[in-house]
Amino acid sequence: MNFDAETSQPTWKLWGEEREEGAVYTIYLKKVRYQNPTKTLLLESDDERSHLEWETIRVKFIKAGTIEKLVNSLASDDGELESTFVNIFLATYRTFASPHHVLSLLIERYEYLVNNKEALSESMIDPHKKTVVSALHVWLDSYPEDFRDPPLHTCLRCLHSFTFTYLPKTELHIKATYRLERFLKECKQLDTTTFISDDFDLVIANSPHSPYNFPNIAERHFAEQLTRMDRDVLRSMVAHQCLGAVWSKNKRAGSAPTVLATIDQFNAVSLRVISTVILAINSDRPHVIETWIDIAQELRVLKNFSSLKAIISGLQSNSVFRLKKTWHSVPRDKVELFQELARIFSEDNNQWAQRKLLIREGTAKFADTFGHNDRHLQKIIQKQQSTMSKLNIGTIPYLGTFLTDLTMIDAATPDLLPDGLINFDKKRKEFEVLAQIKLLQGAANSYNITEDSVFDQWFHSILVLDDREAFRISCQIEPSDNIPSSCANSIIGTGKKQKYINYEHKKNDSISSNCSSKSLYGLSDDGLHSPNNSLDKQDSLLDLSSSSSSYSLQSFDMSLNGSNNTNILVKNNVNNSTFNTSSDFYIIRITVDADNVETDGVVLYKSIMLSNNERTPQVIRNAMLKFCIDDDPENYTLSQVLPDKEMILPMTANVYYAVNTEYDLNFLLRKKTWKNNTIPKK
Repeated sequence: MNFDAETSQPTWKLWGEEREEGAVYTIYLKKVRYQNPTKTLLLESDDERSHLEWETIRVKFIKAGTIEKLVNSLASDDGELESTFVNIFLATYRTFASPHHVLSLLIERYEYLVNNKEALSESMIDPHKKTVVSALHVWLDSYPEDFRDPPLHTCLRCLHSFTFTYLPKTELHIKATYRLERFLKECKQLDTTTFISDDFDLVIANSPHSPYNFPNIAERHFAEQLTRMDRDVLRSMVAHQCLGAVWSKNKRAGSAPTVLATIDQFNAVSLRVISTVILAINSDRPHVIETWIDIAQELRVLKNFSSLKAIISGLQSNSVFRLKKTWHSVPRDKVELFQELARIFSEDNNQWAQRKLLIREGTAKFADTFGHNDRHLQKIIQKQQSTMSKLNIGTIPYLGTFLTDLTMIDAATPDLLPDGLINFDKKRKEFEVLAQIKLLQGAANSYNITEDSVFDQWFHSILVLDDREAFRISCQIEPSDNIPSSCANSIIGTGKKQKYINYEHKKNDSISSNCSSKSLYGLSDDGLHSPNNSLDKQDSLLDLSSSSSSYSLQSFDMSLNGSNNTNILVKNNVNNSTFNTSSDFYIIRITVDADNVETDGVVLYKSIMLSNNERTPQVIRNAMLKFCIDDDPENYTLSQVLPDKEMILPMTANVYYAVNTEYDLNFLLRKKTWKNNTIPKK
């Protein structure tokens, strides 16, 4: 219920639902003024004045309907364009219809009006026809990519033919003609320049000299260049491709290429953080970590939360985070700064800290938000005004938060009602998230950063390790001491002042190497050792896909931790060579018994993907990799946490089919106490 700001009287009130053939409407009663309020001496009471100024009208919003009804709802009953509905429809229709289908319905609607098959009055026909034309204008201006279908551009040709027949020499016809000529010209230019770009990339990739001597670099400059790269992919991203039904279900590169480009950029930064730390010589490794923390600090000032999150994820990866001796040598103030930066992405309360930052700083000129305990960030942010005066600052969000929201909306809300009608209320929820993304895309245009091609050359020349190889080298650098640990604590300080510091954040889930890992040394996308295309079963969660055309929910740290919707099931068909049979999967959450792993009283959940061919030992092994546990999976049990008990899964069980999907998919990993697999009583 909404209230008028002046009178505190309710202006909107839910009345109920109304059904007709092919549609369901939500009905509201809206209180509106029918004349300008004037205060006179004759109106002595507020009640009398209120009665004279207000009237109640009936407003209906389509809740669900057939595709034909939704298209007809672009106009109100009196022929006015429903601008809000048009924006929502055009942003979300791809989840239930193709562009060609919608265009055909709009053209059919116009022809229907021309022939007056609805027996409308002459005064009503023209407004309805103008509404169809206005909707086509908005569509062509706001979503030109819907009409880009090379080489023939069939949809655009259909629109051009329609305007030529019914609307010749109008603005819409001229616009359609211009778009068609432009798209055809771009296709010809692309054909003639493809071979040139391939040769250029080859020269850059094989350059033997690194232009930068990392970690002895200018951190501010590196942060600006990462921001420039993130800005470019964010600006070119098509927001509606973020819809859960588009990008998470259709893993083909053609379904959501701009989202995959953003994900690839995020993964590229994280993987380079891991590789530069792991491949550094022992004496330089603490300095490398310190440099990445300094770059992350500059990214926070620049309000680039994407690369900031990528760096944090890389430093929190199992391969880097387990290097206790290395972290021991990192200056204490840098570790504290790292903690403060990591808290931004805390999963507590549905990632509220990060969401609050975007609300406060999304369109602000400077970063100005910090926590009560963030003394390092407080000093840094307070100094920024003078140092950043010559640089226009925008905002780049961590896209994973929005992708998680959209995936959860898609998984939790049905596309169709029981009677088969399209659930348009779901589209309204999705549009709210898309609107936030588009707002931040606009904010990213504020950045004015000059491209440094030398930085790009350095960035793309870094040798990239996949997760398995990075973890193997990490274990060679600092062999495991066989002490069960979640790696959540590290010794900071030197000499007699050594002190255990809790990092106060959860380690990042392993980053899927779905982005291209090719380096100038000619490595395959699977990493240093890839004798075949598929991974061993025990490592399936470390590299769910070696191809950018097949993206997994493991990438981008898209865990559902901290969410209230822990019972979301994601069942899908994924073209993924890692899974040897059918590719249906669940997203499950696993925690570890506090008696087995040091957690300082914090319940640490890790989200992993469960395919339909994984048995209990394999799932246990995947969970142990998540929690950095070096042990034999046979020493552990896996149980589903039910409301009144724990259901222990037999070691021979297919976990996908054994779980109880009537409850939350929360699981507990516990070390066995006796050989008979029993669990110690609490």
